[in-house]
Amino acid sequence: MSNVQQSLDSMLGLDGAMCCALVDANSGMMLGQAGSGLDLELAAAGNTEVVRSKLKTMSSLKIADKIEDILITLGKQYHIIRLVASKQGLFLYYVLDKSRANLALARRKAAEVETELAL
Repeated sequence: MSNVQQSLDSMLGLDGAMCCALVDANSGMMLGQAGSGLDLELAAAGNTEVVRSKLKTMSSLKIADKIEDILITLGKQYHIIRLVASKQGLFLYYVLDKSRANLALARRKAAEVETELAL
């Protein structure tokens, strides 16, 4: 098991990784951050709304399932939102440079960190 900062720092080890954060989806506040390139406080708050909206839509559609991750593909970046299954209300936010990142490896890394995270 890794603490929050070790977990986030390990995510930056992948080629193309720019920044990442652990976010409390109940408040929109960050519990930890690593890297640079974005205003992570603003991104945490905004992506909290993305998670809430998707959960609300799933509830309205009566989809009895869990979100593993949400991928947002921009022209130059990938944004991965990975919900922490063992800690309800938390998610990892991961930003990668699209021209240098391997999306499959990044998703695996986020899943690995999610399962090993210790608070």
